[in-house]
Amino acid sequence: MHRMVVVAGVLVLAVALVSGCTRTVHGRAVSIYDDPFKVAGLPTTSGPSGPRAGAPDSTLTAQDSDGGQIDRLVLNALDDIQTYWQGEFPLEFAGVFTPVGKFISWSAKTPRSQAGQFCGESSYRLVNAAYCRLDGSIGWDRGALLPAVADEFGKMSVVMVLAHEYGHAIQEMAKLVGRRTPTIVKEQQADCFAGAFIRNVAEGKAEHFTINTSDGLNAVLAATVAFRDENPDDPQSVHGSAFQRVTAVQIGFTEGPRGCKAIDQNEIDRRSVNLPQGNGDATQAEPEVNQANLEDLAKAMASILPIPDEPKYNYQTAKLNCRNAADTAPVTYCPATNLIGTDVPALHDRGVSNADDQDGLPANVTGSYTAYIVFISRYALAVQHAAGQALTGAKTGLRAACLSGVITAKLADPSRNKSQGTITLTSGDIDEAVSGLLSDGLAASDTDGKTVPSGFSRVDAFRAGVLGTQDTCYSRYT
Repeated sequence: MHRMVVVAGVLVLAVALVSGCTRTVHGRAVSIYDDPFKVAGLPTTSGPSGPRAGAPDSTLTAQDSDGGQIDRLVLNALDDIQTYWQGEFPLEFAGVFTPVGKFISWSAKTPRSQAGQFCGESSYRLVNAAYCRLDGSIGWDRGALLPAVADEFGKMSVVMVLAHEYGHAIQEMAKLVGRRTPTIVKEQQADCFAGAFIRNVAEGKAEHFTINTSDGLNAVLAATVAFRDENPDDPQSVHGSAFQRVTAVQIGFTEGPRGCKAIDQNEIDRRSVNLPQGNGDATQAEPEVNQANLEDLAKAMASILPIPDEPKYNYQTAKLNCRNAADTAPVTYCPATNLIGTDVPALHDRGVSNADDQDGLPANVTGSYTAYIVFISRYALAVQHAAGQALTGAKTGLRAACLSGVITAKLADPSRNKSQGTITLTSGDIDEAVSGLLSDGLAASDTDGKTVPSGFSRVDAFRAGVLGTQDTCYSRYT
């Protein structure tokens, strides 16, 4: 599919800082971090996500459609996406918005003799969704890819896929990209445009769909993680790591199309400074989560964010029976005794990689850093304790995630002095942290183990730390 701009990763046969902190409301700029229970300024909701009950089906049609449930879902999504851009395009871009006029549906399960064409090539076994620059069409596999996405992540994730592809069409209309534009820029912009549309749905403005800002939005972001580039060293890796892709979606959700226009190679490079760009030796196993490595990590954390009264460590148990904090197995921080207790076997189990167990779309990505980020977050609570910060409440958990991001970035910095702690990271480790923050949020919890329900907010806090400083965390979550 070398002539197409495609969705995150071509899936053939086997599916393998926010720059601003305000939004304009009624003519005035307001902070989007004042209320930790809001999601980029929107209320945290827990209602339905997916097709609106009773909404009439779109009148849009697709070539070779079977008229089935997936095609109806896609055409309803495209109808809402086009309606959004009809209103938004003239506000942000020069030129005239022209709705995409050609949609093509196929099934990757169709025999070769019955396969159709998309973008000048056979759709036989084409497990993909894409925008074709040759004729300005959008096509999708209704037989394998989109049913798998819907089953694993919900129907709103299918909508997200189509919003991404329509984002490529917007790039062409607005003349934002050309032949020399790096593919990573095209893909990051398309992710961002998709995020801008998803916010429109979250605001209740879409005719056919609705999404809540807790588990509904979490699932859409988890789908973005599933379609990440697993190895940035691979020349075919052109869509971005999970960290990069979720960042782009969140820029669109928070800042709208205007923020997306600002994404170019320089902008991507700025938010990638000092972050690992590859996975190193692909044959090298992940470091085991054991006491020796945790002790090494503790030394590194003390060097990166030193505090006058360093916490003590117990590597035998996370059951501390603390008088002013709850046990948060597999790692607990007790302020009363300034002690971090770890159930090492349980933490080890949390950090076992699931890469070999996933034949389809991975709902989450686990590995050693899934465990390490929880250990780091308990040290982040000790840092807050030393600074006299409150240790319970939503902002405490978000500060913990943010400070964990600061530590993560320093661990990943190849120029870091390793005289205190030799642990280093790869881009895959950061993706594991993002996935963990989306799935359960333990690394964004307070001393009672409580966290905000929005994975979006948890990842946003972590990213703020990765791309910022300790002061960033304190100023955001005061």
